[in-house]
Amino acid sequence: MIRYQDFAPEKTAAGGFFKMPTFESLDECVAQANRWIEDNQLELINVETVVLPNMHISGEEGTSDVSLHTSGDMMSNWHQFVRVWYRTDKSTPPPI
Repeated sequence: MIRYQDFAPEKTAAGGFFKMPTFESLDECVAQANRWIEDNQLELINVETVVLPNMHISGEEGTSDVSLHTSGDMMSNWHQFVRVWYRTDKSTPPPI
């Protein structure tokens, strides 16, 4: 069975009226992915970075959302994260 696990940056500080929220770095996401891979001894297929718009706004489902929208009338925030593709014979993924 082919599965994937995403490692997206977590919000580290909320934004405000004049201030954008801040998020963990991509390096932290890579470090999390490395720890998870090492802890679970997985058969890796591929590791990639993915960039999606607005995945942290309310109403969106994060990295697994199949329909993320942008609009020319408002600002869009694009976020980069790490996706690990792996093969397993287990029906449930290992915990993060």
